[in-house]
Amino acid sequence: MTARPANAHQARLLRLLRDGGPNSRAQLGDQVDLSRSKLAVEVDRLLETGLVVADGLAASRGGRRSHNIRLAPGLRFLGVDIGATSVDVAVTNAELEVLGHLNHPMDVREGPVAVFEQVLAMAAKLTSSGLADGFDGAGIGVPGPVRFPEGVPVAPPIMPGWDGFPVREALSQELGCPVMVDNDVNLMAMGEQHAGVARSVADFLCVKIGTGIGCGIVVGGEVYRGTTGSAGDIGHIQVVPDGRACACGNRGCLEAHFSGAALARDAEDAARAGHSEELAGRLAAAGRLTGADVAAGAAAGDATSLALIREGGDRVGQVIAALVSFFNPGLVVIGGGVTGLGHNLLAAVRTQVYRTSLPLATGNLPIVLGELGAAAGVTGAARLISDHLFSPA
Repeated sequence: MTARPANAHQARLLRLLRDGGPNSRAQLGDQVDLSRSKLAVEVDRLLETGLVVADGLAASRGGRRSHNIRLAPGLRFLGVDIGATSVDVAVTNAELEVLGHLNHPMDVREGPVAVFEQVLAMAAKLTSSGLADGFDGAGIGVPGPVRFPEGVPVAPPIMPGWDGFPVREALSQELGCPVMVDNDVNLMAMGEQHAGVARSVADFLCVKIGTGIGCGIVVGGEVYRGTTGSAGDIGHIQVVPDGRACACGNRGCLEAHFSGAALARDAEDAARAGHSEELAGRLAAAGRLTGADVAAGAAAGDATSLALIREGGDRVGQVIAALVSFFNPGLVVIGGGVTGLGHNLLAAVRTQVYRTSLPLATGNLPIVLGELGAAAGVTGAARLISDHLFSPA
């Protein structure tokens, strides 16, 4: 993809076609503030660039039938979602429909060189399957703070060896296309906004609970990143004064008391102390426990598993309640690996938020689980790069 929209009107048309699919000139005219003649000029210019193509006649609205316009069907974006313990890579078309999706276990602590070797191998596997000849752009999510304009991780607590690594520059050279980089929870929010539970909401919070905890903040339909890119780093809000040591160097952080790693540690402690036969049996069989074991224990009615989930949900809810009182969102979405705990976790979070935030903020506030699962991150990554490419150069 070499062409870019020449002005804001063309960018608006490209994004409408991305988010709404093929559309007629007449229907596009209903959604943009352009005269019919000016709209015709801008559409014709986009057709000349090859970014859009004609797509047959539209349904009649009376009078002369209009032609449908769609984004070029050969455009391909690569979406990469790097988590603490796995990597997801997907190919999408220009409408951000996922055409192929691979997942591979990977410890982010192995460092950027090893992780990106795996990413490139997965991307090559997707191209060799015939889904793409190459990529017009790539979006990358990483589980830590990112200085957004440069696409560089900055002092990420759970990513040793990544501080200052030029992710955008390195991947752009390897892939031969433009690359954009962001925090993984921002991409999760963008994915849920594009194709998930947040499709019709302009102001919402997206909380990801996994190995780490973060929050994507969407204001007026756009991700809010803050001055330096660290907005939403709620995992390092203190919830227990002088509590457990956290990877960030502080004590009592939410992430230290309720994340995938913290939950597994608490479950193992409870099993070894004889507080749960269910968890003790699972620990003896596998040698370690995960959040999935706690979820299974809760489903089996194990009181200790349920108590661990409720306690963690209370702490997450405590932080979200403060955010709700401050931000007054229209929706709170909860996703990430720990959402395998399901409605037990959701119930604890809801109880805390509805009890402690003001009624004006919570009276019509849905707090829900994300719809897309692992697809949220890669879809959001593709949207990130398309937002960049569908903007005037």
